[in-house]
Amino acid sequence: MGAFDYDFFVIGGGSGGVRAARRAAALGKRVAIAEEYRFGGTCVIRGCVPKKLFVYASQFAESFEDARGFGWSVGETRFDWPSLIAAKDAEIERLEGIYQSNVGKAGAEIFNDRAVLEGPHEIRLVEAGRRVTADKILIATGGRPNRHPAMPGAEHCITSEEAFHLKKLPKRIAVLGGGYIAVEFANIFHGLGVETTLIYRGKEILQGFDDDLRHELHQAMDKKGLRVHCCDTLERVDMRGDGTLAATAMSGEVFVVDEVMLAIGRTANTENLGCEAAGVALDARGAVKVDDYSRTSAENIYAIGDVTHRVQLTPVAIHEAMCLIETIFHDRPTKPDYDTIATAVFSQPEIGAVGLTECVAAERFAEIEVYRTAFRPMKNTLSGRDGRMLMKLVVDATSRRVLGAHILGHDAGELAQLLAIAVKAGLSKDQFDATMAVHPTAAEELVTMYEPSYRVRGGERI
Repeated sequence: MGAFDYDFFVIGGGSGGVRAARRAAALGKRVAIAEEYRFGGTCVIRGCVPKKLFVYASQFAESFEDARGFGWSVGETRFDWPSLIAAKDAEIERLEGIYQSNVGKAGAEIFNDRAVLEGPHEIRLVEAGRRVTADKILIATGGRPNRHPAMPGAEHCITSEEAFHLKKLPKRIAVLGGGYIAVEFANIFHGLGVETTLIYRGKEILQGFDDDLRHELHQAMDKKGLRVHCCDTLERVDMRGDGTLAATAMSGEVFVVDEVMLAIGRTANTENLGCEAAGVALDARGAVKVDDYSRTSAENIYAIGDVTHRVQLTPVAIHEAMCLIETIFHDRPTKPDYDTIATAVFSQPEIGAVGLTECVAAERFAEIEVYRTAFRPMKNTLSGRDGRMLMKLVVDATSRRVLGAHILGHDAGELAQLLAIAVKAGLSKDQFDATMAVHPTAAEELVTMYEPSYRVRGGERI
């Protein structure tokens, strides 16, 4: 036995922490992992997975309507919120069991307990009242929604976490925020028949995504009757005598709703974690500071995932875990690769994107070509739905390399994952053009846009 109880101790049982623990244990290392709540972390328990299940549920109303155009006679339909919650809970419980089982099977010791750093090599298990030591420690405690404590009445509001456990579906809801979580939940609630208002302080939703997609999605949401209220924010939330809420905006408008959901960013889970005692430095927002190899200011302590505020996506945390194992147990220092990360917004319609937006590409390259098409997909013809699909390729005019691909429409997330391979590989527009189309599909447009819609040179459209 070594000088420490464990070779590797992981704090946090989310996607990144579990992957790191499993890989280290598979190498024969003495590994322990502590999770104070439920294995699976934000993604599995209170994030991506339950959210996607809710997205599916919210899409059926339109599917029932569309079916009539294709000859189906759809009878009376009724949605039951408690049934969805029960089904979701059962699936999350199943997945949680798999996560915990897999890490145990790999040989890691599991502590269902809160772990706190007591020093560079010492961890205290709070419930057990036990102290253990480890050669190397990984912080993978993730993050949580910002509850906006400075706003009067914030205690009356919910976040995405409570949205998964509401006892009843509200009739009216106001969602504060303009990022992907806010936009996705606004679309979910609207799809389930809730009168929904999205309030965002910026000029347009989804900052950081391509401007064309942001604008088109906003328009699509408006057409559906989902109110998008930009250039404003909430000043206070008051509980009314009948149990409803009065959300007062800075503009003076008052939104009377049953629930107010806050989706205004996330906070790293570092409070009372013992970072100071262990010599782990935090940034101004409370996130763990790390170098290019995920090492903290304490030589033997590392951090990955949302607790570092690098890129807050589950696949990124898993990738960081894999790189960390290479670095500390295979003696192959490996930096996580954050270039060309594909992402999706499960709005309705969806957004899928990979690579540079037109705006960013125009700043970095002397001249770019933009290939853009917008069309009504075939499925919307017989259904009578007027929703459009938008596809856009951003190309370096000199090398002809495809710098970015952006899609708004059905299954955009699935398409983005496949496009990510091509964009990551640095394929050229000529190679896209040489690829045979699959007909009839919406995706064939990606290989049949032969002439640029316009060029941008020196930041100016020509």
